[in-house]
Amino acid sequence: MPKLKTHKGAKSRLSISGRGKVMRTKIGKTHFRRNRRKTAKRLYDNKLVVAHVDQKRLKALLPYG
Repeated sequence: MPKLKTHKGAKSRLSISGRGKVMRTKIGKTHFRRNRRKTAKRLYDNKLVVAHVDQKRLKALLPYG
């Protein structure tokens, strides 16, 4: 069986958690961030779990985690 290729765009935008969930960053993290409240800015530091319906499709793009 040949090796599978990792999708480089997905590799830079997504990560796999320790329990195998696909995690993403929140959009709008960089542009105009200085105009937001501190409490709103802190929300951008955390990673979010990708929707359940997309998990299987996105895991295929990252075959080696």
